[in-house]
Amino acid sequence: MAHASDALMPSVQIAGPSSASAGDYFALLKPRVMSLVVFTALVGMMLAPGHINPVVGFAALLAIAVGAGAAGCLNMWYDADIDAVMTRTALRPIPAGRVSRDEALAFGLTLSVGSVLFLGLMTNLFAAAFLAFTIFFYAVVYTMWLKRWTAQNIVIGGAAGAFPPMIGYAAVTGSVDIVSFILFAIIFIWTPPHFWALALVKKGDYAKAGVPMLPVTAGETATRHQILIYTLILAPAGVLPAIMGFGGIAYAVLSVVSGLGMILLALRVHARREGEAARKAAMQLFGFSILYLFLLFAVLLVEKMAIMLNLEGIV
Repeated sequence: MAHASDALMPSVQIAGPSSASAGDYFALLKPRVMSLVVFTALVGMMLAPGHINPVVGFAALLAIAVGAGAAGCLNMWYDADIDAVMTRTALRPIPAGRVSRDEALAFGLTLSVGSVLFLGLMTNLFAAAFLAFTIFFYAVVYTMWLKRWTAQNIVIGGAAGAFPPMIGYAAVTGSVDIVSFILFAIIFIWTPPHFWALALVKKGDYAKAGVPMLPVTAGETATRHQILIYTLILAPAGVLPAIMGFGGIAYAVLSVVSGLGMILLALRVHARREGEAARKAAMQLFGFSILYLFLLFAVLLVEKMAIMLNLEGIV
């Protein structure tokens, strides 16, 4: 028998079990971006003066990886409306309906807090605070503000992707210095030509989603100019580790040769402005830019490991 008081009671809806798979949750972490974050953080850690226990170092990298994944998850949570419109992102877990926005938000916040606390407990408060700031910068400053407001979103927001080697460095030393800043600068300057090359190809997607990427707001010609300018700055910046003494001969040769490769590809993007040739040139620069950054950091890592193993003569 129903009572009058029952009408005054709010209905309670109990959420059923999530239909998302483990793969869907893993996809929320942007694993390809996470792998780059872990790799650059490892290089920052290895180049730091002093010593870190291997177990502590592994734990620090794990925390940084989870923090990066958390930032990616929060990015997907907020950008679900944009992702649903763009062909490149429409199959992500949230717009595809496999994960709800509430689930993604809870997952991202939980990982954010957990990764920061874990890094602080395993290393030091400065590194933990730096990781917290990086998550905030990517999820709030870039995702919620810059991405939808200014064509310089990638330029400023790129700092978030450039912070990991500094965090890795800080995990060892409790501070940052010129070495970690140069690693940051290389990634920071690399980010605009890397993403704008892709944006030239995906201009229609960004326009449809209302994202003010540079090719949409300033046009393709201006974007090509900017790509070339940033690449001309990037090439000498990439040689700085050799000039400053923490990159060896192998690094010096590779950075010069690959930097020239970046410039040549940027010049090709600048020259080829129509049709399939323009698209191909942009995608070649985009692809090579990934290889460029990987090789720079990989050689720094190999040289450092060789020094640690007293095998300097091999590289």
